Amino acid sequence: MSLKEAVSRFIKNGDNIGIGGFVHVRQPVATCHEMVRQGFKDLTLSFQSAAMAPEILAAAMMIRPDHCTIKRIELAYWGHESFGLSPAWRYLGERGMIEFEDWSNYNMSARFKAGAMGLPFIPTRGPLGGDIPNTSRTRVMDCPFTGRPIALLPASNPNVALIHVQAADMYGNCIIRGTDGTCAEIAMASAHTIVTCEQLLDHEIITSNPKDIAIPFPAVDAVVQVPFGAYPGACRRHYYYNGDEILKFLGLISPMVKGGSADALKTWYDEHIFGVETFGEYIETFQTRKLIADQAAEAVHCQRLA
Repeated sequence: MSLKEAVSRFIKNGDNIGIGGFVHVRQPVATCHEMVRQGFKDLTLSFQSAAMAPEILAAAMMIRPDHCTIKRIELAYWGHESFGLSPAWRYLGERGMIEFEDWSNYNMSARFKAGAMGLPFIPTRGPLGGDIPNTSRTRVMDCPFTGRPIALLPASNPNVALIHVQAADMYGNCIIRGTDGTCAEIAMASAHTIVTCEQLLDHEIITSNPKDIAIPFPAVDAVVQVPFGAYPGACRRHYYYNGDEILKFLGLISPMVKGGSADALKTWYDEHIFGVETFGEYIETFQTRKLIADQAAEAVHCQRLA
């Protein structure tokens, strides 16, 4: 189905949205663009480590709180690696506009794992070495078998998972190359899953090597082919991230943290999200030679890792 139809059918106000990918790798950017276009309120965002996907949603809340709002975030890390932590998170957090629950990367992965297994919680020692039990819903008990302290983490069960993958078939069988970013667990833990993919391949090709399937079709509700669907982030084997575009976008948000004008950020949304019908039209705003260069950079990167 189309991305417009998928978002309209499966996402509702007040939903808990599970975001796949890892920082700037395979972020479901295209789906978040469509969510902003349609507008949703009182969302909870749940993710392990993310960058542009929640940034797009949060910055929309900064300029259009009548149209898009986030009430809660459950996360391990929200930032842009060498480009710094999320300015949108800082803006919303310092003004008390959202509530958030802080976990570690392993904790969030474990929570999604519990959700995928159909368990209400999962035991782990992960939070016991720091302050996370003091600022989260972690429960600590004595293990009935060893007598040692053990932490119990609540399962994460989003209403809708947003996942971007390299390839999928029409039924929702997905292939992920490179880091999997807990995407399989997020999809299996969620009530619904929207998958965007770089390539929509024949079922026979996808299933020719069953071990390659990271997310099986029963976990997926919608499949949409969206080339460059994680851009300006990266997608392994397809394109490298566009650091200039990421810095440009963050530069529109950062002045607002210090009380600056929102005009430039509003203009960006009017031109690139509200002013277009599809994510493909947004991608067309980039020079072809830049897209080709990012594809070539990823090819070189893959050769070095081979």
